[in-house]
Formats: sequence, structure tokens, C-alpha cells
Amino acid sequence: MDNFIVSARKYRPQTFDTVIGQQAITTTLKNAIRNNQLAQAFLFCGPRGIGKTTCARILAKTINCFHLSADIVPCDTCESCLSFNASASFNIHELDAASNNSVDDIRNLVDQVRIPPQVGKYKVYIIDEVHMLSQQAFNAFLKTLEEPPAYAKFILATTEKHKIIPTILSRCQIYDFKRISVDDITRQLVSVAQNEKISADPDALRIIAQKADGAMRDALSMFDQIVSFSGSQLTYETVISNLNVLDYDYYFKMVDCIRKADIHQSLLILNEILDNGFDGQHFLIGLGEHLRNLLICKDPSTAKLLETGESIRNSYISQSRHCPVDLLVKALDINNKCDLNYKISNHKRLHLEIALMQMCTLSAEYSSYVKPSEVTSVVKEKTEAGGPSHDRNQEVRPSGGTPVPGIHHEKNSTPGSGVSIKEKTAPGKEGETSADKPVYLQTRREDTFDQLQLEEAWTNYAETIKGRLPNFYSTLTKRKPLLQSDFTVELTIDNKVQEDELNDKKQEMMGFLRTRLKNDLIQLRTIVSANSTEQKPYTPSEKYRQLAGKNPELIKFKDQLGLEIDF
Repeated sequence: MDNFIVSARKYRPQTFDTVIGQQAITTTLKNAIRNNQLAQAFLFCGPRGIGKTTCARILAKTINCFHLSADIVPCDTCESCLSFNASASFNIHELDAASNNSVDDIRNLVDQVRIPPQVGKYKVYIIDEVHMLSQQAFNAFLKTLEEPPAYAKFILATTEKHKIIPTILSRCQIYDFKRISVDDITRQLVSVAQNEKISADPDALRIIAQKADGAMRDALSMFDQIVSFSGSQLTYETVISNLNVLDYDYYFKMVDCIRKADIHQSLLILNEILDNGFDGQHFLIGLGEHLRNLLICKDPSTAKLLETGESIRNSYISQSRHCPVDLLVKALDINNKCDLNYKISNHKRLHLEIALMQMCTLSAEYSSYVKPSEVTSVVKEKTEAGGPSHDRNQEVRPSGGTPVPGIHHEKNSTPGSGVSIKEKTAPGKEGETSADKPVYLQTRREDTFDQLQLEEAWTNYAETIKGRLPNFYSTLTKRKPLLQSDFTVELTIDNKVQEDELNDKKQEMMGFLRTRLKNDLIQLRTIVSANSTEQKPYTPSEKYRQLAGKNPELIKFKDQLGLEIDF
């Protein structure tokens, strides 16, 4: 049985031209060799698995080749290249600083540097994970690094440049390696799959590339792992199952629930996700990424930022047409706040469920739209010669519906007939109109309700925030809301702090009340009470001032202990 060689070693680049995703660095090194401008020491830094040590070995092999081509490619036939390929070169020394980090190890290295190469032009010392050297070892290395023999070259590699002392950094040429893009990793995986005669789904390889987080070595290791499981057929389902990746379909279904204000179905989907063993924060991160992708798909110029396959990209573009920008931005904000507080939450599942409920409640005002196909015609920017003019102040009414602001009705159209609208010129490219983009017409709900129904809905909302916002709950229940004309809800409050608190939650409250009372015209107006001359202290600073007025010794006590008031 032949020894198996992992793909990360089998397909390791052997020349600068085959290094993936680091063209700027490889071009610089090739030009330095071509112009005989090699530095005495190099520092290769960057994340794991992106080619630092590989480039160091290629550089060491290339500068010692006897018959280097004009394209700076080693010949692989000379004595130096053959010994390097057989891992038997006496001119190239690799040191792992993680396990050889003492002063004695560096002293042995310095003793070796004094001996010139027997074959070839340079002796190259590759020190991996150089940040692991001790402070004393760094100091012992300084003099040799600054003034080495002409034949000695040092290549230091590290993932944590900030841990290297400045005196070492100042003696090196520093090359910052970047993470390899998803597209570059995917292309390399396609090539490896073809060489290994493995049938692979493009979306499956892209998932591996995304999971690798810019590291080619990680991507090839995951590729080997999944091939060991599935054999010569590598499918999307196999990849997401083995890598514990949450399927895109879950996020598409969740956003559909949010868009339709379907709280019950969203909770069922969340339950299925958690039952499948996925971590709640993993789901939150994925949902945030999904909402972000939908947002950038709203404009064709930013849709190219999606790092997905063609079929999934089309699904994103299709769903984004049905999601208003306001809904996506506010849902992203809720998702972000939930993510920030997730780790400190004592009831993580409830924390997730509350966030989803807030998103669904928020989207209630966006849940009902007239499809673009229901708009039967579009009036041109200017009426044809001799044709009737139209009033810019008139509003469109979808058949049997309510006026839609911003879209103008033609004067001579008859009730119940097809709606004619005039599209305004959108800002952006010259000549581009909003007709080039999806048109959404919101059908507003205008059910009537009385004071008792308002108080019942108000109490229901207050109960939903009682546990998490006790102060706000007290503000809402201290006085009854009053129903005014044109569906305006008026609430009297005590001070400016309560007014600011109400403004922060106003959007959430309006979404709840509009959904519960089935009326999208509800507005909230607050009035700060000026009846009482002595207002009840509300904030910590107000409470402190009141207590200090009654007992001045409290001020001395505060100053002696160096206490501060939580304003």
C-alpha cells in the first residue's frame, strides 16, 4: 500500500509563479533576484496557511540554483535543486522557534553561520514562528542579523508580527501576506479535484473555500477529509454536513418569515436549527451575513461583492427584490445587538427568539405589497404632444386600495381601471429611472378602533417588555394613552429622559400597535407634563441631588470615598 500524501503537501507550489494569491510579494522577490538586490533578512508575516513558509523555501531554492531561467524559475536539474528536492540540501536550514527558542539554540545557529556554503552561493536560514523566541534569544540574534556574512540570508516567518521586538523588525524587509480570496481558493480546489479525478459540485468547493477563511492549507485539508467520507463524488449536501455549515436554505426561509411577519414559523425554523446541533451565535452570524448580502444585492454594482456561486447569487438577487431597504437595515441592527449581548445572556435561546420576534414585528408594516406586475402602465416623463397633462399632486390608488405617496395618478384615469404611474428620475447614472428597479406599492390597513381597544393593545405591548425593560414598562403603565383624531395616540410623560426612552422604542411600539390594531396610520405623540412643580427624581443623578439636599453629609461621604455618580 502506497503512502498517502495529503493534498496540502502534494500540491505545494514549487515556483513563484504557482504561488496563489500573493502576486505582489512574489513579483517583488523575483525582481530582487533578477536585479541582484537581495536583502540580508526577510520577515514574512500573515495568517496561517497562506504561503509564508512555502515562499521562503522557493526563495531559498531559487537563489541557489546554478541554471536559473530568465523567468526566475529553478532548473530542477542542477546539484543544488536536486538536493533541495530530496530534502538533503546543506545550504538550507529550517529552525522551529516554537521548540528552539532559547539563547543556546540561537548561539548554535550563529556558530553555523560562520561556515560558508560548500555547494551553491548562499546559506539560507528559515526560522518559523519567530515570535516564539525569548527576549534573551532575540537579543543574542541581533548582531548576526544586522551584519551577517555576504553568503548568509535569513527568512523569518510569523503569524504574530506585533510580538517581535522593534530592533528585529528594523533589520528586516517586511512582507505582509494577505488572506487568499475565495475565488482563488475555489479555482485551486477545482484544479486539484480534476487532477484527482473527483467529481465536485462547484457550490460545494466554494463552501470549503469560505470555511477555510483565506487559508489554502485549511481548504486542502478539508477537501481531503470530505473526499475520505464521500469518495469520488463531492456534493453540496455532503460538504455542509461534514463541515457543520448551516444551509443557505435556512436563512432564505427565515428572511421570508421576517418579511411576512410570521413569528410562529420563524420560531419553528430556529428550533429545527438548534435541534440539528448548531450553536445559536453561529446562526446569528450567518443571519447577519445573509441580511448584508441581501442589502448589497439591491444594487447591481455591489452585487459582485457576493462570494457565492452563480445559483445562490441568483437566489439572493431574487429575494432582495422583495425586501425593502429599511427592513434589512433595521433587521441588521437588531441582529447586531443580539450578537453583542448573546454571550452574557443567561437564557440564550430566549434571547434569540426575542430578536426574531422583534424583526418580525418590525416588518409588519412592510409585509403587504402590490406586485410590480400589478402596475399596468408607466406614464412617460413628458406627455406626448397634444396628450393630457397630469397633476403631480395627485396620488395613485391601487384598485380598491389606499393612496400611495410618491406615485402620481393620471387625471383622466377612471376608478377601477389600470393604474398609471409616473416614475421619477432616480439619482445616480444619467437617464436612469426608478423603472429600472423593482416597484413596491404598500397596501395600508385602516381598520377603526376605540379607546378600549387601544388600551388593551397598549397593555399587551407593555407586558412584552416588562421583564427586560422595567423602567420603560413603568413609563408606559403610569398613565393611559389617549386616542385623538386621525389615529394619533397621545401619552403624557414626566420628563425628558422618558421622552428619549420612548423615542428609542417608538418604531418597535408603532409596529406592534399597527399590527395588533390593523391600522398603519397610527402615530405617537408625547407631551412632557408641566403640572407639578416638584418632579419625581428619575435618573441616578437626580436621585443623588435630592438626597444630598436633604442630607449635606452625603456629599462629604462621597468625596472622602472618591465615589462617582452613574449619570
